[in-house]
Amino acid sequence: MEIIDAIILGIIQGLTEFLPVSSSGHLELGKAILGADALPEESLLFTVVLHFATALSTMVVFRKDVLDIFRGLFQFKWNEETQFALKIVVSMIPAALVGFFLQDYMEVFFDGAIIIVGIMLIITAILLYLADLAKTTEKAVSYRSAFVIGLAQMVAMLPGISRSGATISAAVLLGIDKTRSARFSFLMVVPLIIGKMAKDIFSGEINFQNDETIAMGAGFLAAFVAGLAACTWMIKLVRQSKLTYFAMYCLLVGLIAIGWSIWG
Repeated sequence: MEIIDAIILGIIQGLTEFLPVSSSGHLELGKAILGADALPEESLLFTVVLHFATALSTMVVFRKDVLDIFRGLFQFKWNEETQFALKIVVSMIPAALVGFFLQDYMEVFFDGAIIIVGIMLIITAILLYLADLAKTTEKAVSYRSAFVIGLAQMVAMLPGISRSGATISAAVLLGIDKTRSARFSFLMVVPLIIGKMAKDIFSGEINFQNDETIAMGAGFLAAFVAGLAACTWMIKLVRQSKLTYFAMYCLLVGLIAIGWSIWG
């Protein structure tokens, strides 16, 4: 792998993990436009490295929250931090169940179904627009709302539905404070990323070659820096109700995708 390719892929991973534009949807569109073989599959190890970088960037941005959660868990006290950690676990249940039991069925949506991607992008646009219209509140995340946000994360496994867009929008539409919504959305994905990394590592399919070390490092650094920037930026955008710009973008790309599918 060329270093420049690794850096580009790292930046894309870091940005799309947090910006509400659906990286999986754009990947499917890219395959349809450029051809299925135009976007080569990178090594599993490189994928793990990029996921680790974005997970690490999240933990750096929310380092105080992460430390409070671990402190609460290790002290075995029923405090606010422990309850927040349990809410994160509750939010993981829907996506974890689908990933474990229905992964093979989900793959059918990642097979050039461009019209589905277009429809899902339009749904993402609607969710983002509605989230921007929601009034500012001081409501916190409850166990019930954590599960509902987890359902949104489950639906976001479909190409075209943005994970961050769906989870943040679901939280805001449930009446949760916008800053808390973004915080919960980004923290809830960290355990899932780590779980996916562990699954890939223990799958026995990872091959490491010494000549890829520099490229791996460059990709990791690019994904980490891009993740830091995108995560911080998204928190500000959600707080300032500026998701409509992403809604307009998703709507436009969604309509183009549907048009491409019908007339292309």
